[in-house]
Amino acid sequence: MIFIDTGAFLARYIQQDQYHQKAVAGWKRLAQTGRRCLTSNLVLSETLTLLTRRAGARFAAERARHILSSEFLTILRPSAQEEWEAIEVLEKYADQAISFTDSVSFVLMRQHGLKEVFSFDSHFERAGFRLWG
Repeated sequence: MIFIDTGAFLARYIQQDQYHQKAVAGWKRLAQTGRRCLTSNLVLSETLTLLTRRAGARFAAERARHILSSEFLTILRPSAQEEWEAIEVLEKYADQAISFTDSVSFVLMRQHGLKEVFSFDSHFERAGFRLWG
């Protein structure tokens, strides 16, 4: 299994994104292998907010329907305890300006034994995960 971060979603859908080609190629590889993917509701919130700003609400809503209906993607929702753990992670990496969404992602990845993330964000590497894609 692999965790999907905001950047992988965003770059897939926004052609002007600097990582668009890499993202499209990565998504194709995921589809070919049938590899199961995990993400979080916070990643989706971040993704859909950015898609709305960059491409409009209708575009974001269409992509949301596609993402939410995926058979290969499980959407995790952090518990209150995991959110508290994410606050500790946020403090631990305070000098690196990570987001709360990334902090929650780190916690969820560790909880589910995930080592790889489809992302273009080096914060994941600094937290001990491997970037995939």
